[in-house]
Amino acid sequence: MPRLLKRIPSGWQICDVAETPWIAQDEWRAGGALQVGVDAEPLADWLEASSVAIEFPAMTDGRGLSLAVLMRNRLGYRGELVARGSIHQDIVHFLARCGFDAIELPNEEHLETALKWIDPHTGYYQPSVIRSESALTSAN
Repeated sequence: MPRLLKRIPSGWQICDVAETPWIAQDEWRAGGALQVGVDAEPLADWLEASSVAIEFPAMTDGRGLSLAVLMRNRLGYRGELVARGSIHQDIVHFLARCGFDAIELPNEEHLETALKWIDPHTGYYQPSVIRSESALTSAN
């Protein structure tokens, strides 16, 4: 059974998951699990998805991070957001800060290492999708 990193109420953990039947945007219907590319323009229809996966084509392509922020902030999407594709453990921290709920690393590589790196800091200077307060606002 595949495993991934998943946000739970108390933080993050490695979870076993059933395979999700992801459906490409051009064939997707409301209620299904939608998979989009990093170059997709977020649509209000996506609010009807059971979950949304953003497929990262390359480890160096950060457009999926921006798309996640747009979905959370512009659309107000509150459903499950999954990072898939060419994901490396080095960016799990950024994926979490941009609002992803689940992270699939290729071939389940380095899940233990990624889990340690997902939230390495106790304070942040910049607000994020998951924490609207920065270190500066919380100090005042």
